[in-house]
Amino acid sequence: MLRTVTIVPTILAGDKQSFRDQIERYNSFTRRIQIDVTDGIFAPQTTLDITNVWWPKTWETDLHFMASKPSNDLDTILKLQPSLCILHAEAEEDLLPIFAKLKEHDIKVGVALMKQTYPGRVKEYIEAADHALVFAGEIGKQGSPADMMQTEKISLIRNMKPEIEIGWDGGANLNNVRALAHSDLDVINVGSALSKAENPAGVYQTLVAEIDKNGVVI
Repeated sequence: MLRTVTIVPTILAGDKQSFRDQIERYNSFTRRIQIDVTDGIFAPQTTLDITNVWWPKTWETDLHFMASKPSNDLDTILKLQPSLCILHAEAEEDLLPIFAKLKEHDIKVGVALMKQTYPGRVKEYIEAADHALVFAGEIGKQGSPADMMQTEKISLIRNMKPEIEIGWDGGANLNNVRALAHSDLDVINVGSALSKAENPAGVYQTLVAEIDKNGVVI
């Protein structure tokens, strides 16, 4: 049975103006968003600093924090109060104490797995998390092609924790979103397919319509 799949736009911005522009473009058609932020170390690209991040109060916001030591910015994350905070399994510190602190403040926790990370190696993080993000693009970039082989991780994660929300990040577009939706995902994050579109609201509706189609996936 096909799960209900949510298309979530992602924001990746290098400066305050670009960040604001993307918020204004997406605010007309979505209430769930993923904001991508790097610490300048974990990923080669630098985004808007986490201390300058904000969002409309009406949004359900997933904060995807690509950081080597997320504990350094934990106080800022707690003040921002995202609905979900996604941290990377490849971080240079134990995420379990950070997860516990986030949960104390009613923030759901997520773990992101990069291409080289086998789910079984981070089972304790998956079991502790509310969300697992299969990362199939290039860290800190939008517009990279999707590595569809990463879909093999989905069943492994689902077997570890059947009720966990599973998301996909990397290269989702109109050409592959239907196949992704049939891969037992809950969330498909979409970056450049929306951020580079002249009419992002129209593209968003087209993506939603595509994943709702029944029949054979080619």
